[in-house]
Amino acid sequence: MSRLKGKSAVITGAGSGIGRASALLFAREGASLVIADKTDGAHETAELITKAGGKVIALTGDAGEESFVESLIARAVKDHGGLDVCWANAGITGGMVPLADLTGADWAEVLRVNLIGPFLAIKHASKVMIPNGKGSIICTASVAGIRSGAGPMPYSASKAGVINLVQTAANEFYGTGVRVNAICPGLIETGMTKPIFDNARARGNDAKIGQLNPMARYGVPDEIAHAALFLASDDASYVNGQAIAVDGGLSTSHPVTGRNKR
Repeated sequence: MSRLKGKSAVITGAGSGIGRASALLFAREGASLVIADKTDGAHETAELITKAGGKVIALTGDAGEESFVESLIARAVKDHGGLDVCWANAGITGGMVPLADLTGADWAEVLRVNLIGPFLAIKHASKVMIPNGKGSIICTASVAGIRSGAGPMPYSASKAGVINLVQTAANEFYGTGVRVNAICPGLIETGMTKPIFDNARARGNDAKIGQLNPMARYGVPDEIAHAALFLASDDASYVNGQAIAVDGGLSTSHPVTGRNKR
């Protein structure tokens, strides 16, 4: 349990779900953490880590605001002596709003958090990593960014942007030793997907949740956390510019039910 021993890591969106599971796993693997969330959940996660003997600093703020993102990186350098891993995990769905009812403001907010936020993390993390000749930056994309049928329109477009962002950033950092990759989760039970699970369970359709992927089940946050651990660790030293789907095989076809003709 020491794949991140001696490493410093920043994780946004760490107040619940995938972010919390990853923060707990990274801490168990030896990382010193700076975690953030827009809710007090970050401090609850930090308390769990501290009780388990881990080293963590929790901050509350907006992962789409440049000054806050910059402060996370600075805190990691100040308190943990540097930065080895940065995971831009924070995101929002924007809600299931029909195209005709979407506004420019709806789009702007989703893109600000889901796409500009990861850009800011890459921008400021790389400033610390490049002089050291190494570092791993991870961004949370989604299978919704691969093709349609897995999320609302602005959300899906933002996640497609994240996939392209890690590809272009990886090439921007040519020869620096800094790696940039994305994880594309499928259907994972988190706070973000809670309505899907609640509705299915209310109808007594629990057994059908996740049935569209070849594994015929949904995923849990720990399964995404372990993929992130791989990318964060030296085991992934030759993995760069990739968007790795962790989705039970859903993105091999993205089947959709309930589609109506217009």
